[in-house]
Amino acid sequence: MNKIERDPSFLDALPDPAGRDPAELAADDAWWAQVAAQYDLTDDVVMLDNGYWGSMARPVVQAFEQATALVNRDNAWFGRRAFPPLFEQARGRLAEALGVEADEIALTRGATEAMQVLISGYRNLQPGDTVLYADTDYPSMIAAMEWLQARRGVTVQRIALPEPFDHDSIVETYRRALEQHPRTRLLLLTQVSHRHGLLLPVAEISALARAAGADVVLDAAHGIGQVDTPVRDLDVDFIGINLHKWIGAPVGAGAIYIRRGRLHDIDPYMGEADTGHIDSRLHTGTVNFATFLALPVALALHERIGVANKRARLLHLRNYWLDALRDDPRIQLLASPDPRLSSAIAAFRLRGQYDMDANTATAARMLQHSNVFVVAREGLASGACIRVTPGIFSTTAQMQALVEAIRAVAG
Repeated sequence: MNKIERDPSFLDALPDPAGRDPAELAADDAWWAQVAAQYDLTDDVVMLDNGYWGSMARPVVQAFEQATALVNRDNAWFGRRAFPPLFEQARGRLAEALGVEADEIALTRGATEAMQVLISGYRNLQPGDTVLYADTDYPSMIAAMEWLQARRGVTVQRIALPEPFDHDSIVETYRRALEQHPRTRLLLLTQVSHRHGLLLPVAEISALARAAGADVVLDAAHGIGQVDTPVRDLDVDFIGINLHKWIGAPVGAGAIYIRRGRLHDIDPYMGEADTGHIDSRLHTGTVNFATFLALPVALALHERIGVANKRARLLHLRNYWLDALRDDPRIQLLASPDPRLSSAIAAFRLRGQYDMDANTATAARMLQHSNVFVVAREGLASGACIRVTPGIFSTTAQMQALVEAIRAVAG
């Protein structure tokens, strides 16, 4: 194990939030400036596309670099002898952070790999069964669900979630879809949509699915690390997790969660022997050893700040720009004022601007004229949009720059 992981003093560089109310702390720009000081960030642009991946804090970068040097020096001896127990330590540390058991977790290179394993390996499908997904789901996960049609002979159904967002109407949309498609056996849910940040009431929808005889596979790529709902409380048996978005681990880290007792419902991976261990459900090959060696440092930093504090701050930044533009008739906001449906991510489009090319051009103008970096997203039933994603190191000044940039392109 490298030195920084043995020595917890790196946490001393972070301010201690103990005893602070998350709602009060969210507005304390000075406190969050101390957090931001732990990151080496570009000042070339106002970076508001922090949903792609999360920048590593400096202690994580140091742990990653030290681990890379160690792996390079010790080569195969390290990979074959020293790494396996360290990998198990990282697995156990993640399980502890998630509040689950280590034998329910397999480490992956990201949420997409995890979700593809769960969807492709789900074995309780027969020809004529139905699998169901929504327009808010991630393209790679949608592709995996569509793949089941050719491979398993199932019927694939797509639903569109209502806009504007409303808690009851979202739950009702899923209830109605399950009722209309009584042979649904697998339901894809995305905890937080990468397109516009909608936070689903996962446990409520999962209960509906279970009552209808369907399993849920949950894409929690944007949920774990920024939403303070314990994994057990999601009430889902199969979850794909990303660790390099909101946890702040090095790029190339994710996990599969399979609730104990459900492993037999996911096939061993491509002819792997069924050892009864979760690792038999995927075969990643040689991984970036340093990524997983640095994971405990990322988890320690994440826990020091606190997920409830992260969530409160991210919603504070989100609401800053949304509140400033909510009454502007030139701009359509794709975001709910209901905190139950809200995440760090939100989106907008200029009125009447629904196609991807137009939204991409708008994002490009924001970068060219205001130096604000955001990204266009497509796939919603209502049309394309522009996604805005602050990070915990973002500032209210950057949110104000965003507001001014949007007003400028709105004309």
